[in-house]
Amino acid sequence: MSKKLVFSSVVLGCLVFGVPMSGADWNPPSKVSREAIVEASNAVLARPDIKLKVKEDIFRIRALEMDWDIGAMVYEPEDPSKIPVGPDGRKIGVFLLHGGEGDHRSMDDRAHLLAGKFGFKVANMSYPGRLYLLDPSRDWPGDTMHPDGTVRTPIWKKDELITADQYEVIEDKEESRRKRWGTLILACAKEGTEFYHRMAAWPVAFEEAGKELMRRHLPEGQYSIYVHGHSTGGPFVFMLSQRVPNIVGVIGMENSPFGYIYGRMMGLTWDLPFNCLRIRSWRDTARYVGPEVLAREGPQALMRLPELMEEVLESWKRETKSPQFKAENTIHFNGRESLAEAARGAAKRLNMTGEETEALVKKYIGYTQELAGKGVKPVPPVLFGIAKTSRDHSPEAYSKIYLPMFAAMNPAPKVRVVQFDAGTHGYSEPEPGLPMGVAPAAAKVWYDAIMGGYYQDYARRWSTGK
Repeated sequence: MSKKLVFSSVVLGCLVFGVPMSGADWNPPSKVSREAIVEASNAVLARPDIKLKVKEDIFRIRALEMDWDIGAMVYEPEDPSKIPVGPDGRKIGVFLLHGGEGDHRSMDDRAHLLAGKFGFKVANMSYPGRLYLLDPSRDWPGDTMHPDGTVRTPIWKKDELITADQYEVIEDKEESRRKRWGTLILACAKEGTEFYHRMAAWPVAFEEAGKELMRRHLPEGQYSIYVHGHSTGGPFVFMLSQRVPNIVGVIGMENSPFGYIYGRMMGLTWDLPFNCLRIRSWRDTARYVGPEVLAREGPQALMRLPELMEEVLESWKRETKSPQFKAENTIHFNGRESLAEAARGAAKRLNMTGEETEALVKKYIGYTQELAGKGVKPVPPVLFGIAKTSRDHSPEAYSKIYLPMFAAMNPAPKVRVVQFDAGTHGYSEPEPGLPMGVAPAAAKVWYDAIMGGYYQDYARRWSTGK
């Protein structure tokens, strides 16, 4: 099929929202009205609850000659026969990845929804370093910035914590970044420290962690895996989609694409040093509240700015139980130079040869884009969803940037976009008439897509390793 024809296939038509049709005839709706969202949400939430077995899995992996403790939760029906089988004859498994602020707990509501209402087995992972391993609650104590000038740092290994002498705290006020994030607070690791080495090596640790979690719980030959990464998680599940044989599809909702596509859409790349960890603050709450309130109330919302700021600060206090730091911008925003330097930093520690170093650099840069070439597993079919008041995921960005860039891939994957006439970037947040936001309606579209055969041709080939 020509690229022109493939691009035509991603232009959305007027389609039904309801019972999945069979085989290749099924397609998602281009738009879902608020009325239809409410109807779908009520129908999904009224489905009988499936009794679940929910278990935390903390496991240790080895990557680039370092140990890493990885946190995840696994959700599955107590009765294994409740796990549905897709059209390809494999059980349905879902791999979830959270957004930039959180850990796997951020996706707990959606994991329960998918497992408890549809029976999917769900593996829900945290990025390396994000889970608070020192308390069973997993709640991070205090705020991200401490009165003594120190900051919160990742726990990549439970018995090897980062100490304050390993970093400097820097304020970044570069104009273009400040417009988006406000003043950036950075913890920049000193060269030669454990912090520095971890910041250089975590991308490989993430890849190995994702592969190991799916190997442990959604093994090849038994499961076809559908991946979803909320926001920042999107580029990471796209990266994994070509590196895990039985991943057969992307089920997206406010799900960013490959880093090089997202960077193009945002008009920026992450050019800060790889060893600088971004420490989040109330500013990150404010940058989402602003456009969401604007969409709901219009410019008049600025007349109650003091009240809005109080709401932002109160919300931030609740959110500090989540990790609220971020190393992943290098992949999220196509920071190729920063990634190359990280690879060289890891290679230097390992005394790699020049050839080995360049291979590692190529591997790191490859995390931001699709793999291509003979014998390479192609990008699987993609089903994107966007919320009405999303800050960054607009219909214009998808039509002008996302879809043409996916169509230019060789081979080009099947891609569709569903616009929901409700919801925010945090798409499971409640709103009037929608106790879980648009998440149940999105889950219904995903279920219909899987059972209706949207992914079937790809799944038949790649879930069997042929």
